[in-house]
Amino acid sequence: MSPLAARLNDALPQTQCTRCGYPDCAAYAQAIADAAAPINQCPPGGTEGIARLAAITGQAAAALNPANGTEGPRALAVIDEAWCIGCTLCLDACPTDAILGSNKRMHTVIELYCTGCELCIPVCPVDCISLENASGAATGWAAWSPAQAAQARERYDFQRARQVRDAMENEQRLEAKALAKLADLPAHTHDASGAEADRKRAVIEAALARAKARRGNG
Repeated sequence: MSPLAARLNDALPQTQCTRCGYPDCAAYAQAIADAAAPINQCPPGGTEGIARLAAITGQAAAALNPANGTEGPRALAVIDEAWCIGCTLCLDACPTDAILGSNKRMHTVIELYCTGCELCIPVCPVDCISLENASGAATGWAAWSPAQAAQARERYDFQRARQVRDAMENEQRLEAKALAKLADLPAHTHDASGAEADRKRAVIEAALARAKARRGNG
């Protein structure tokens, strides 16, 4: 991330809502720094957020682009526990690990960590998640503090690091499994011989190569 992008990222609310059209706040900040995106695409930051970005970039402030949403109160996701089926899809969607639960167990939102990003809403197959007003009439940065933004950013960074670690560990398991099969090929190919043995060896070697490649790219 460039120094300018880092300053812009610090000025964003870190809700990681993607309403700006980018996968996270950091990506939007870098796009602004690269002159690839305007400064008026962050609904959670609202008018004040645009003013902050304008001060950093030297650009003129502009009205929030309605295509990205509208400025409003800070939202809080609430799960109707009577309808929750424990599918875990919202856990995967939440950028700050603000939802607690496990497979086939009721989920609940940890209010302190919810950024109101709304990303859990569309993935719920039973529509048991709703949004509540958590800031009254306050909108934009008036509804969101620098401390909350810092916490959200820390939790998002931790989640991303965990996802990378989990993916790496999974690739290592797959690689170890493929190596074990190659080490004792007859047992794992049911004593196949000739062309069939060669085919099964090729399949295992291809799986091993894919695991190594993914781990190398991680």
